[in-house]
Amino acid sequence: MVAQSEIAWVPGERDYKIGLCSGKLVCQNPKGKTLASLPKWLKESDAAESLKALAEWLDEHRSECVHTVERWMLRSLPVPCEVLQEVWADAIWRESLENLVVAPVDANGEPNFEKTGLLRDVDSKRGFGVIDLDGETQWHKSTGVMVPHPILIADLADLRELAGDLAISQTVDQLYRSVNQPTPTQASLKSISDYADGVFEQLNYALSHCRRLGYPVRGGYATCRVWENETMTEARYFVGDEYPESETYTGQLVFVDEGEKAVKIGDLGAVTFSEGVRMAAAIYAKRKVEDSPEESA
Repeated sequence: MVAQSEIAWVPGERDYKIGLCSGKLVCQNPKGKTLASLPKWLKESDAAESLKALAEWLDEHRSECVHTVERWMLRSLPVPCEVLQEVWADAIWRESLENLVVAPVDANGEPNFEKTGLLRDVDSKRGFGVIDLDGETQWHKSTGVMVPHPILIADLADLRELAGDLAISQTVDQLYRSVNQPTPTQASLKSISDYADGVFEQLNYALSHCRRLGYPVRGGYATCRVWENETMTEARYFVGDEYPESETYTGQLVFVDEGEKAVKIGDLGAVTFSEGVRMAAAIYAKRKVEDSPEESA
């Protein structure tokens, strides 16, 4: 909850004041009392329109920050410390980065996972500060920082426990992101059928879930592109290509390279496989599930 003292009030019509609280318009009457809702005439004023435009811009900025940081994580890209210092001053950027697991990177772009910790602060002189596995604050100065995908974090369970003990949460889903590894049987295959035959009453419903989860659909397949080891691979999960109002069944999960050729599961990078399965599992979870006889009794 945002404190009233933290709201930047701007003058409105008829001596009212208007501001933003958690992205919503709020106002005070001339006596300084905060009202439960805005009068219609104030809601349609120029000041209100300007603040609504600002709120929309802030939402877009927040979304852009989160998606950028997530992209850094999915690609395990080294981020120059100069960039980290520049964006840290922005509260929304800081919100997206704070508490992420990070590792210092040397001049060759190699991460030092022995110095991994939860990002807590960034300073132009001291570098970046993390909480290590012992719960101590450590400062590191390096040319860059890596935000590793959770499947690459050796001490993931310990870091999850540390975050839980400190009641730390993350804006970008990293620590508690689902991770998946292929079974020995799957390693020799070029497709996975674990998430096939999921029923949706309408293809529209499946497409809507894909959009909500952030997965583009092309040619009947929900897609997730991952760049790993300088190689792009696309995970594709079949959700249907018939009429939008018709019933649909999910199909195979496959991975294709830039030449549209299917890649054997055993040849995939760890992040690529994990994210592809995460996509299929998330969509499959939204399928229609028939009630069992016991539940309907």
